[in-house]
Amino acid sequence: MNLLVTGAAGFIGSHLCERLLAEGHTVIGLDALLAAALRPQKRRNLSVLLAHPRFRFVEAAVQTADWRTLLDGVDAVFHLAGMPGVRTSWGANFTAYVEHNILATQRLLEACSRRRLHRFVYASTSSVYGHQTGPVAETCPPAPLSPYGVTKLAGEHLCRAYAERDGLPVVILRYFTVYGPRQRPDMAFHRFIRALLTGKPIPLYGDGHQTRDFTYIADCVEGTLATLTAPRAVGETINIGGSARASLRDVIAHLEALTGRRATIAPHDAPPGEPRHTWADISKAQRLLGYRPQVDLRTGLARQIDDLKRLYAREAG
Repeated sequence: MNLLVTGAAGFIGSHLCERLLAEGHTVIGLDALLAAALRPQKRRNLSVLLAHPRFRFVEAAVQTADWRTLLDGVDAVFHLAGMPGVRTSWGANFTAYVEHNILATQRLLEACSRRRLHRFVYASTSSVYGHQTGPVAETCPPAPLSPYGVTKLAGEHLCRAYAERDGLPVVILRYFTVYGPRQRPDMAFHRFIRALLTGKPIPLYGDGHQTRDFTYIADCVEGTLATLTAPRAVGETINIGGSARASLRDVIAHLEALTGRRATIAPHDAPPGEPRHTWADISKAQRLLGYRPQVDLRTGLARQIDDLKRLYAREAG
């Protein structure tokens, strides 16, 4: 198939592109490389892809890309581009979230509505659920706690509107706290590992007993890839979660054991907009996608530590 991935230089997007190429597909990867501070990491994410003969990179924003040309011959679209981050979505920053998470999604959907696509896969987030208890199924009414979550939920509604009007074969995936190699520097595990490796205090927001359903990047990508060949997935919203839940203090204990270093904690107040717990009911993903997360938390953390050691060694050299 000829596939297009938005957000291709990002954490999840770059892994997805590599996996699609490994399956024999041809991939167009689009990314605006917006944040100047993240450009070196995004260039690193793209390094393997740019050398591949079946990959073409387009540096452009979703809002202004020439979709009439880019979508020519494309069979499926994976829309992963967007403005991430719960804590930075408040205040004046919200304008950027509206631009990149709502308006950009509408622009892409409008362009795709005139095409005969095999799939349109929209990457959403567990942040749309808000405070919940126990394993959360897709039937749970969304109640986002942050402006970020609101914009991602708006994107879901737009997908459903275009699916209803145009028959667009939409699949909505709600990712639960994805981690692993290439994770953004602002995300918790990256910050924790960097602090341990450099002998600095770990910044811990809240008491550390909040729990998350952590999803290793390779498992997330396998669930996403499965949407291409799962006929019953069209029109559905599906949770993509991990193999086990843990608290942030559990994670820090794992990292101490894996690095052989003792953590110093720098406590911070719990930020607004983040739920106390997340827990994905993945029975629907198992049923429709054959989804079975394979990587346990300790193994995934060890792989992320190794990746960051290599990154920092290159930067130091």
